[in-house]
Amino acid sequence: MSFSDFSEIISKARNMGKKRLSIASAEDKHVLEAVKSAKEEGLNLEFTLIGDKEKIQSLLKELAIDSSKGINIISASSSRKAAECAVKEVSQGRADFLMKGLVSTKDFLKEVLHEEYGLRTGRVLSHLGAFDIPSYPRILFMTDGGINPKPSFSEKQQILENSIDFLKALGIKEPKAAVLAAVETVNPKMEETLDGAKLSKMQDRGQIKGALVDGPLALDNAIDEQAAEHKGITGPVAGKADILLVPDIVSGNIFGKSITFLSGGTMAGIVLGAKVPVVLTSRADSVRTKMISMALSALASN
Repeated sequence: MSFSDFSEIISKARNMGKKRLSIASAEDKHVLEAVKSAKEEGLNLEFTLIGDKEKIQSLLKELAIDSSKGINIISASSSRKAAECAVKEVSQGRADFLMKGLVSTKDFLKEVLHEEYGLRTGRVLSHLGAFDIPSYPRILFMTDGGINPKPSFSEKQQILENSIDFLKALGIKEPKAAVLAAVETVNPKMEETLDGAKLSKMQDRGQIKGALVDGPLALDNAIDEQAAEHKGITGPVAGKADILLVPDIVSGNIFGKSITFLSGGTMAGIVLGAKVPVVLTSRADSVRTKMISMALSALASN
């Protein structure tokens, strides 16, 4: 199974069981516009909006959002308190996943990782980007272009496992993951090629479960079957990757922005590694990006 575009994600999210989203510092017009979009798309979501109650109510009125159905507001005296309360809503079973509003990423993730709330899993937190590209036949997932600057080999394994678990929760039974490098051959002078070979062998030996992993692979032979065939690269991942594991945050950031600014693609993004998905988008992201990130997280929260 794979998704051809974001409309399929939205359609599936409409038909899921009800999910509850807790938003920290929700007095953010961009975030509330995404809430409105989710309601208009018919997503089966309930929202707990935490923060400055008067500002939230004023923005809901300005945006003509009906707060009588599926919306609960909780007052918080500061953005840090709002983050704490949002995390508690999840840890105490009143919400299924989280979203960052008008609070700093540092303060927000600090509460997500707070030992008292029980959302830690022992894995690193990592960012997963999902890309709907007009010229490509399916959604591509890329990690980690947002959190870990230069992950160690152990961290790459955890980042890969975070993304595998997420795609399986979406219904992709055996995701195909490509460990990217500049070339598809092992070169001792290029650390990312060694990491690709090791992660591939770990999957062969059952140390990474639930997915097919191959590496090192260059981008072309990870996503294009003709390119892989031309280079004589065979296997179930070559040209068919669902997940692209990039070497570092720089390459991931460049990849993501190239897709969105040069190829007309749309990106959604979430943070993985906690017990629930975390929607963590930029203020510069579009309303649609935020709404699709909600839909992806809601599906995976199952």
